[in-house]
Parts: sequence; C-alpha cells; structure tokens
Amino acid sequence: MGDPAGVGPEVSLKACERRGSDDHGLALFGDADVFARLSRDAGLTMPSVAETLDEALTIAKTNGTSVLHVDSLSDRWEPAKVTAETGRASYRYITAAIEAALAGRVAGVVTGPIHKEALRFSGVEHPGHTEIFEALTRSTRACMMLTSDALTCSFVTTHVGLCDVPGLISTGRVLDVIELTDGAIRSIQGRPPRLVVCGLNPHAGESGLFGNREEERFIVPAIESARSLGIDIEGPLPPDTAFLPARRQRTDAFICMYHDQGHIPLKALSFETAVNTTLGLPIVRTSVDHGTALDIAWNRFDADPTSMLQAIRLAAKLHRGQEIPS
Repeated sequence: MGDPAGVGPEVSLKACERRGSDDHGLALFGDADVFARLSRDAGLTMPSVAETLDEALTIAKTNGTSVLHVDSLSDRWEPAKVTAETGRASYRYITAAIEAALAGRVAGVVTGPIHKEALRFSGVEHPGHTEIFEALTRSTRACMMLTSDALTCSFVTTHVGLCDVPGLISTGRVLDVIELTDGAIRSIQGRPPRLVVCGLNPHAGESGLFGNREEERFIVPAIESARSLGIDIEGPLPPDTAFLPARRQRTDAFICMYHDQGHIPLKALSFETAVNTTLGLPIVRTSVDHGTALDIAWNRFDADPTSMLQAIRLAAKLHRGQEIPS
C-alpha cells in the first residue's frame, strides 16, 4: 500500500476495483484499518481482510483481492502528513511482501509510493524502494528501469546527490545496466532491443572539454564491451538531444547516468502510465512511477490508479514465463 499517509492506499483500492477478470489475484499488504477508513471516506470497495498470508492468498484466489493486515498504526499518524510512524509502517509492509516473494508464496511485488523523508525519520537507512529491494534480496547487480509506451530508461545511479554521481560511474557498472536492460527488453518485447547510452556531461563531454573524461574512461569502454556481446547499442549521446522524437521512435531503451537525466523526459511524456521496475532481482518487482502526492492525499480522492494498474499488469507479464533475468 505504500506510505499510509499518501495516495498509495487509494490507488491500490482503485486498481483492485478496475482490474480485469483475467488478472492475477491480489493481496494488499498493509493496515486493514487504514484501508477500511479510506473505503468509507472515498466510497471504495473494501476487500476481505486476512490475518495470515495463507488466508490472504486463499481469499485472493477466490475473490480476486484480499487485504493482509501486516500491522496496525498507532493513533499518532495523520493522513497527508510526513511522520516516522508511517515511514516505519511502509517499511514493514515492504519487508513482509519481499519475504513472501522470496519464499515463492507470491508471484511478484507491486509497490505503492513511499515517502523518503518519512523513511529517514523512522531510522530506515535506505533512501528508496530500489535500495531496499537490493539489500533485502542481497542483489549485487540491480538497477532501476522506468518504462512506458513513449519511453524506457534505465539508470546507472539513482538516489544520490549530483556531486556523488561521477564517482559512482565505472565501466563495470555501466555495462551491468546495459546488459540488464537488454535482457529485460528482450523479455518484455520478445526481440533484441535497440539501446542508446547518454553521456554524463553536457555534449557528452565534447571530447574531454567538459567533465573529467568520464565518457572516454568509463562509458565508451562499456559500450564497446556491450557491442562485443552482440548488443545493438549507440552512444554516448549528448543528453539534451538524446530524447528527440525521431530518436525515441527508433530506440527501445535509454541508459541514463543519473536520476533526473531520465526521469524528467519520461515523466513529462508518461507521468500517469509509466511503471518502475527493478532489474537484477531474484523476484519480480514493479511499482507506480509517482510519489505519495500528499497535497491531494486523503482529501480529493481523485488520484489516478493507471500507473498502479500498469505496474500490476507488467508484474503479471513478467511472472508468466517472461521473468527479467538477473
């Protein structure tokens, strides 16, 4: 359900209402009292509540949706407010879902939005979902990929400050992200993809004029190694022209060096429909591509569940014999 104070519970219940009859059964990991309050306030259908995973899975298989009551919030939490209470709660829901997936009890995990500040207030050391999944699944070769009909981007670095990005770029890391993306797009589209790698610096470094020759030292060697593996790849391209319409039409995925390099164009084009997935994990994990939206949470009840529906359907597709390779 994500952070209880945000729109995660709302988009979760709405997605359950709008799911197709042939969609997988869904078990919502969270606080049953939060879902019950939301269903009353927003006029949404409240699924049956289970206290154990076995019971939740049985209900989901029979009725399509269940709520697994993981833990109860105290009276200190407030809707649309950033608190340590909801940060701790969202982390508990995530860990419970990951444990179920690692045990093979569920086909995959679809996450609602969490609030990074609430996580920090609660003492959780990880800045976001991607890092939590990497740590709890002990994955050493994972990366974030955002995908939509208009644009797909994978990321060499994610939730770090810009000043830290150059030091995290290496030939091995860039090549890992290229290989993971190539495997993922092959699984999703059923054919070899065409990839583009963005440079780190303006104008992709302009032959060393900008930056510390990260393109020549790290990015170009990774691209050359990828080509030797038979991957169809181009770059490094200047980031300010890499996403032009003509290039997007002939590119299946872009390899981006840092968070905003890919998030900005993707969210400008596909904010309501994009899906976040973590590549390189031993389990399927997808997510909405938006935040907790505290400005509208728990008052307007008009949050769009499209991204959640898309994330659920991508997770099901990946599970049906098309798992993303690690």
